[in-house]
Amino acid sequence: MSGIVRQDKLYIGGEWVDPIDGDVVPTIDPSTGEPWAEVAFGGPKDIDRAVAAAKEAFEGPWRRMPVTERAALLRRFAEIYTRRTEELIQLEARDSGRAIREVRGDVGNHANWFYWFASLADKMGGRTIPFDESVHIFTTRQPVGVVGGITPWNVPLLSTVWKLAPALAAGCTFVHKPAEQTPFTAFELARMGEEAGLPPGVLNTVPGYGPTTGAHLVGHRDVDKISFTGEGRTAAEIQRAGAGSLKRYSFELGGKSPHILFEDCDLEQALNAATGSAFVVCGQSCALGSRLYVHRSIYGRVAEEIARRAGTIRVGNAMDANTQMGPQSSIAQLEKTLSYIDIGKQEGATLLAGGSRIEELGKGYYVRPTVFADVTSDMRIAREEIFGPVVSLIPFDTEEEVIALANNTRYGLAAGLWTRDSARAHRVAARIDAGIVWVNTYRFIRWSTPYGGFKGSGVGRENGVEAMDAYLETKTTVISTTGAFADPYAI
Repeated sequence: MSGIVRQDKLYIGGEWVDPIDGDVVPTIDPSTGEPWAEVAFGGPKDIDRAVAAAKEAFEGPWRRMPVTERAALLRRFAEIYTRRTEELIQLEARDSGRAIREVRGDVGNHANWFYWFASLADKMGGRTIPFDESVHIFTTRQPVGVVGGITPWNVPLLSTVWKLAPALAAGCTFVHKPAEQTPFTAFELARMGEEAGLPPGVLNTVPGYGPTTGAHLVGHRDVDKISFTGEGRTAAEIQRAGAGSLKRYSFELGGKSPHILFEDCDLEQALNAATGSAFVVCGQSCALGSRLYVHRSIYGRVAEEIARRAGTIRVGNAMDANTQMGPQSSIAQLEKTLSYIDIGKQEGATLLAGGSRIEELGKGYYVRPTVFADVTSDMRIAREEIFGPVVSLIPFDTEEEVIALANNTRYGLAAGLWTRDSARAHRVAARIDAGIVWVNTYRFIRWSTPYGGFKGSGVGRENGVEAMDAYLETKTTVISTTGAFADPYAI
């Protein structure tokens, strides 16, 4: 792909339209630090017309469409996604900076989310509630309405698929505000929806800046629900902005996941997982195993090996098939990661590997995979989400101690542990405060496995049957079988 790619239209109400109060802005290739595309950004007026289109579609053809037809459209979407997988891989790697070999292993699975939720579309029924012969009580599930989907820049396509597939399966309509750093593939999803035959207004795509475009979407009174993936501080702002209209929310937020290696673990497999979970997605993942707790009896061996492996990771241009880790997604994220590396040094942690920008790779936002040892739980690098390729090694002695250490955080998204003792695996997994716990594996996430956080890591779940709950309301209907209603004021 060469030259500047231009996408100068928004997708609203089934049409490709010029922004009303937005602009066409450059999108930066993180591998080069230079623009690679120009993309239309919308403003508040564009959000207004997107929401109006979504509301009209919801109240019209989409809500009235037989659920089997809606499911068929989702399957058609999946077929198109499969056909365009290689093109999407190229665009995603270019836009986000993730190594293309990593993206290829990810994007190839995305169609399964549409197939999975298509299979659930006609199975979200209610239940009957026994009481007595005088009434017949039952519940039904109905779509929430217009959904505002706000997605992050680390895995743009995947995070959108996680929201879009269940929202459409539930019968909601969708206004998508992708991250301003990675807006390009959002338009490809819009094209696929158009080709699949989604009615106009069911899917609308309006990139823009968070403080203006995103804030207007969040505060819009005709938006019934916000599904957001990102930082906790932004989620708090979203809740405040939408308080007046009492919107529904689901949040998938940050994490500082504990990854525990017990003394009896299969060390080779645990090391594979520990290294991968520390540096996957260029270290830009909320499920990163960034707090690596290692039993003291194997701590020295693990520290030495993790540092060695970090030094062998091939960092480079995301489009190079030999690259194992690409750049940080933006200059701002690069600066944040480097600032935390400085904090770790100042706090007294021992730098075993990495710890600097890779200047010889030019203007791209590259940082060396970084390993800190001798980290204590009160250090900022052990408590705060860095969102970069930085792992902190912390020793422990007992099971009770490591459970307390793992739970000593405001986050609760994910956790991992390695042990050959099945009883210990069940004991520890049950006591860790996290939405998902991996035992003798890590980052196993599929369309059917609920994913979301405890505490400051979010509200609600994505994936699995539970994901549908975020896009459905429950209605209770009570029907008298007698038609009798006593006069309450009779003398």
